[in-house]
Amino acid sequence: MNFNSIEFLIFFPIVMLLNFVVPTKFRIIPLLAMSYYFYMSWNPELVFLILFTTVVSYLSGLVIEKTESVAKRKVWLAISIVASLAVLFFFKYYNFLAGGVSSIFSLFGGKADFTIEGLVLPVGISFYTFQTLSYSIDVYRKNIPAERNFLYYALFVSFFPQLVAGPIERPENLLPQLKVEHKLNISDLSIGAKRAISGFFKKVVVADIAGTYVNGVFNNPDSATGAAVVLASMLFAVQIYCDFSGYTDIAIGCGRMMGYRLMQNFDRPYSATNIKDFWSRWHISLTSWFKDYLYIPLGGNRKGKARMYVNLFIVFLVSGLWHGADMTFVIWGVLHGIYRVVGAVTAKKRDGIYGKMGLDINSKPVLFFRRIITFLLVCFAWIFFRANNTQELVVLLSKLFTDFGAMSVLSDMGFTLSSVLILVLSIVLLSMIDRRYTYGNYDSVTGEKIGVDAATLLVWAIIFAWILILGGDATSSIASGGASAFIYFQF
Repeated sequence: MNFNSIEFLIFFPIVMLLNFVVPTKFRIIPLLAMSYYFYMSWNPELVFLILFTTVVSYLSGLVIEKTESVAKRKVWLAISIVASLAVLFFFKYYNFLAGGVSSIFSLFGGKADFTIEGLVLPVGISFYTFQTLSYSIDVYRKNIPAERNFLYYALFVSFFPQLVAGPIERPENLLPQLKVEHKLNISDLSIGAKRAISGFFKKVVVADIAGTYVNGVFNNPDSATGAAVVLASMLFAVQIYCDFSGYTDIAIGCGRMMGYRLMQNFDRPYSATNIKDFWSRWHISLTSWFKDYLYIPLGGNRKGKARMYVNLFIVFLVSGLWHGADMTFVIWGVLHGIYRVVGAVTAKKRDGIYGKMGLDINSKPVLFFRRIITFLLVCFAWIFFRANNTQELVVLLSKLFTDFGAMSVLSDMGFTLSSVLILVLSIVLLSMIDRRYTYGNYDSVTGEKIGVDAATLLVWAIIFAWILILGGDATSSIASGGASAFIYFQF
């Protein structure tokens, strides 16, 4: 059941009605049931995996809290972590490693195949696994008390708006909200609806339109030119941002309409002035998770610069693996690790160069230049991320140096004058949405009143019309049950 499906458009109003009508004391039952129904709409059999992870982390949390012995607390924490990661490892990484072992055997004349045919990756497993891990670790650290009510904890793990693609929620934020009364609130309804509409706009208009041209290049690398690869990587930057942040906007918007405030996950990442800044704006819930539960435990920046650089590199390597069991994702993570380490090593020297040139590093021209360089570095890394496999990745990279063909790039990719204008206008509207999501009475991030005028109402009218007109194919697909899935569902 995708957000951009007719089933969800029927499902959500029912859940929202139950959320407000059922007394707070009993509300947990329909919300949990509907969240599990939402998850089971993909593959009913795999619901036992999320239930297993939920039960193990719940029981471990109770035991950890009651146990005074540090050694025993560590044992129970290890049980919870190993159980959760074992499930994730088997479904997400087993075939990746088994394929590598099989390849090694073949080098020595063996014909063994250790992979498991038909092994399906459960939707959202990387997200809800990290959510349960954060709970277990926080209970162990005594940052939060263990949740005693299993139903509330189960809903924390499976809350449908953010279940399959985040944000990766923290227990201290979401759990308390599940227990309090939520009444229908006009400001929450307005803020949430506008946020959700902005998400649908990003997905069905910008992401899906850009994806058409991106797929044409990355799915046919042999016929692509170098210029097409460059342009496609930039369009993929737009596509994946609109696809993923679009999902997040719908998730946050739906939660807000029901009275729940999910954490923010994006903050205009392509306005970043360096790679460190980019990762403070992109997939914030994952970045902060790695910081709190991997980078800092490894020593962070407390054990010298050399150790800090190693820790940074490890984090990005793991981030690449988190995204997918393929060498393309690993290389993408390694590349960002190199970006991050080189950026940290050269930061003072680069600032010194600007100073010697008489340039203020915070001046608009310098900031603009730094944003362009950062965007180009990110786009280059997206080539590795988007490539279907390492063989096609080599072809795509070779085209950058052997067959650039810049003069005919637009026609080669199937662009027409009208399609260029449509895409450019859509991106302009996207930029306006990102600067202020609501263009209405309240800012969707801070909740502060910002006033309304005819211009802001006009912008929202244009956005809504744009969804109906340019998203015509998408809305037809929604009605027929063939809506395109969000990219991050595969992770």
